[in-house]
Amino acid sequence: MSEQLGFVGAGVMGRGMVRNLLAAGHAVTIWNRTAAKAGPLIELGAEHAAFLAELAQGCRLVMLCVSDTAAVDQIVAGPGGLLAELSAGDLVIDLSTISPQATRQLARQLADRKIELLDAPVSGGSEGAEAGTLSAMVGGSEGALTRGRPYLEAFCDRITHIGPSGHGQMAKLVNQILVVGYALAIGEAFIFAQAGGLDLQRTFEAVSGGAAGSWMLSNRASQMLVRDFSPGFTVDLQLKDVRLALEEAERLGIPTITTGIAESLYRVLQRDGLGGEGNHALVKALERLSGVVVDGR
Repeated sequence: MSEQLGFVGAGVMGRGMVRNLLAAGHAVTIWNRTAAKAGPLIELGAEHAAFLAELAQGCRLVMLCVSDTAAVDQIVAGPGGLLAELSAGDLVIDLSTISPQATRQLARQLADRKIELLDAPVSGGSEGAEAGTLSAMVGGSEGALTRGRPYLEAFCDRITHIGPSGHGQMAKLVNQILVVGYALAIGEAFIFAQAGGLDLQRTFEAVSGGAAGSWMLSNRASQMLVRDFSPGFTVDLQLKDVRLALEEAERLGIPTITTGIAESLYRVLQRDGLGGEGNHALVKALERLSGVVVDGR
């Protein structure tokens, strides 16, 4: 039987998730820091909570999809946050990408109140949130996942239980290390192709079906080639995730060479006011270094 679901966050990712939850027949109560952003979802049938406490009082299961570790901490444990009103037996599912260490600490804090936490960060961009084809990497107990799975299935077509609390976030950072590595390689490859006088669209078609094929190549290289830098996932958010990965790598004492280079390049883009562009705008930093502009139009 479906529970009344609370959902915090109506941003680029959250909007698509809530639409799919409603389409699947789930009853959803939504809270967003900027209330106006929740308007279209309320028109689709979501209920609106004016305060986090109101949402927590009416929902035994709450999902979060917000920007960073500080936002999660504030929403759950800050003044006026969820924790003051959540009850024993409730379940929180955090879909955000945040610090694995902070996740483990939050899980302990909730467990003291007999509340379970699933860290379930997702991958697949805003396109995946809209289409319901996201991939979720889940940390927490098997029992909590069994309870939360019907809701995750509304917007995910792959749900993988990685391990205990924090492991979902660690797996998401693995994902982000790969994403920025692909973005860096794609940008470098097409600058090489542009400088060499190749037809970029034909080159893209040729390599897409071979060993170099990837989700990033299929979904973001085509945007690069027509100079479309609208975001499925922004530079600002990508940089936040890269820094989380670098922090964990420092803690583990391991090198992250490509990720460190990507962090420097994304920092340049952010400094130049391009933080709201898509993460594939990484090519612009490489263009500035090479003096070659990728344009397959």
